[in-house]
Amino acid sequence: MIEVFKTNVKEREQANLLLETIHKAFKGHEANFDLEDCDKILRIRYTDGIIQPGLYIQLLNDFGFYAEVLSDDLQPASHFIKSSR
Repeated sequence: MIEVFKTNVKEREQANLLLETIHKAFKGHEANFDLEDCDKILRIRYTDGIIQPGLYIQLLNDFGFYAEVLSDDLQPASHFIKSSR
């Protein structure tokens, strides 16, 4: 399962701190930021169950950031697809 969030994270240092916290708090979840995107995208991938978006939104809020879920039709999840070449 992949969930995509719009955030207001702007700096790479902020993103790195959040990614470290996410990976510690949510074992087995893969996360990355696309700060080049106008929506400052946070992508979460978890293959062993469902993602609870509210937990990520609350985590970012606890650090003073905003996050909201983007619907699937707005952002493709292809960034986690690995080439078989």
